[in-house]
Amino acid sequence: MPSANMTVSSRGAAVPPSPIRKLVPYADQAKAQGVVVHHLNIGQPDVVTPRRFFDAVATFPDRVLAYGHSAGFHDLRRGMASYYRRLGYDVDENHVTVTTGGSEAIIFALMALCDPGDEVVCFEPFYTNYNGFAVEAAVRLEPIKCEPSDGYHLPPRDRIERAIGPRTRAILICTPNNPTGTVLTAEEMATLGAIARDRGLFLISDEAYREFVYGEVPHTSVLALPDLDDRAVLMDSLSKRYSVCGARIGCLVTRNADLNRAFLHLGQARLCSPSLEQHGALALLSLGDDYFAQVQAEYRKRRDTVMAELSRMAGVQARTPEGAFYVMARIGVRDASAFATWLLTTFRHRGETVMVAPGDGFYATAGLGADEIRIAYVLDVARLERAMECLRLGLEQYRHLGPTF
Repeated sequence: MPSANMTVSSRGAAVPPSPIRKLVPYADQAKAQGVVVHHLNIGQPDVVTPRRFFDAVATFPDRVLAYGHSAGFHDLRRGMASYYRRLGYDVDENHVTVTTGGSEAIIFALMALCDPGDEVVCFEPFYTNYNGFAVEAAVRLEPIKCEPSDGYHLPPRDRIERAIGPRTRAILICTPNNPTGTVLTAEEMATLGAIARDRGLFLISDEAYREFVYGEVPHTSVLALPDLDDRAVLMDSLSKRYSVCGARIGCLVTRNADLNRAFLHLGQARLCSPSLEQHGALALLSLGDDYFAQVQAEYRKRRDTVMAELSRMAGVQARTPEGAFYVMARIGVRDASAFATWLLTTFRHRGETVMVAPGDGFYATAGLGADEIRIAYVLDVARLERAMECLRLGLEQYRHLGPTF
């Protein structure tokens, strides 16, 4: 037994495991046995990373791989600002802080906006790592449940305002949403902007999936909201947009000079984001509408494939995503985490199985999501069909074992 002074901190103990990755040991064991595991658990696209990224890295001009500026390479910040201006947002390079992935952008935003014990209103289900980032920043999430019957769109304004307390500092949103694929409407965004202005709050918007919108609802950015310059914070990432998840390049955008100064100082504490990847990322910013149109069309096919397969599964309920590349599905079992583990440890179909993310990790409220899974449709259509066949047959077999509602 460890002595009392050898235990981890309360913060270390409170950080939750990722539902996206916590079953990896079971997947590794299955692979070691020769089983093909179809990964629908993680948002890792199989779309080929544009060649120009690797070409840029290979031709890095400096002979020394030195520290970069803590706010990011000037040319990259300027290029990112140009990208946002092409979308119609009033942004210059001084509004942009390059971060080590979108994850660091979220952590920096929470730490710069909140003191320990402050609260942030969010809407569940949400990106699972918000739970962990909140623990790291000593911030409490105040969750508001969104209903699948409403397509996970926002509840009325009065319900949102009831969640605001004396220590609330910000409202946190993700649009297009991970894990639901919901795209907030212009009216919903306007309501959030009005609440932020009226109640003196920041509005933090995670928009990493901006290019993955399928036409049902157009994307509205926090940067497009009027009279919110000092309260709007955009968190972004290149990971999914250009299929460069391992490069770890993201950014924060705000027109609030005090926040930008805080972001810079937080960045100075970690010195800089990776230089080679910043150089490669700059080469990606010249990709335009043709590239995104092709990628979007591919993901639309994948979405439609998944939804068609889910519709064939008895007892499964899912709403068609409007964006991103995820869908939350209620699968009619008592414990989706146990089911996801069983798929990896026991179920086999022609030497294959499927890995999904249990839904409870996408909530802050205990007990919610136990009967849900998140599916990431990041595989090509042929592999998706095989993965969904495994899921359908796995559900049928699992229900025969008895652990159903």
